[in-house]
Amino acid sequence: MSTADVANRYTLREFVEQTRQRDRGQGIFEMESPRLLEVNLNGMIWTKMGSMVSYLGNIKFEREGVFEKGLGGFLKKAVTGEGARLTKATGRGKLYLADYGKKVQILKLENEAIVVNGNDILAFEPTVDWDIKMMKRVSSMLAGGLFQVHLRGTGMVAVTTHYEPLTLVVTPDCPVYTDPNATVAWSGSLEPSLRTDVSLKTFFGRGSGESFQMEFRGNGFVVIQPFEEVYHVEG
Repeated sequence: MSTADVANRYTLREFVEQTRQRDRGQGIFEMESPRLLEVNLNGMIWTKMGSMVSYLGNIKFEREGVFEKGLGGFLKKAVTGEGARLTKATGRGKLYLADYGKKVQILKLENEAIVVNGNDILAFEPTVDWDIKMMKRVSSMLAGGLFQVHLRGTGMVAVTTHYEPLTLVVTPDCPVYTDPNATVAWSGSLEPSLRTDVSLKTFFGRGSGESFQMEFRGNGFVVIQPFEEVYHVEG
């Protein structure tokens, strides 16, 4: 029997003690583990739809109304198949969120703006203003499209990444190009464009992810992950 097997063998009492929930006094967002977020809820929070794995207390869940962001938001949803769905959690208690075992990253906005890929947002405070947009000039060339959650203001934001994220600095003389399926977030000062590599598109075929890249120019940063995520359109 290996040392690892022995290390992972517990009595029932030891297992409960080793894995039990602990209050760490970190505020509204607490990391229970690298892949599990605890929300100490006393009011309202926005969460990614389907991310709730457990809760304690009196909490109600309400899917974002189609007119939550006005008629424009409704029309975007109707066209895009609701690529970034949100749920409003209201009440008091402890809420546990996760997303397919992805690592959770907690960001604190201080009157700042960030854009997060719709598939990578996990939760954010109601003090943060938001809007769901679709990247310009994107059609069926990318499965599910490129849905973005634009966040601005002051408050906590939780995003998820496959494995460890890497942040690249963008400057006017050093643009950054990324695979859309590996791009997690970027600073609100940037407005990326979609770049088509005709030679790669011709060589590999229309399904190749490398034939389409996001181009970032200006001053800011881009967060990427070492994983190409596949997006699915939900009806």
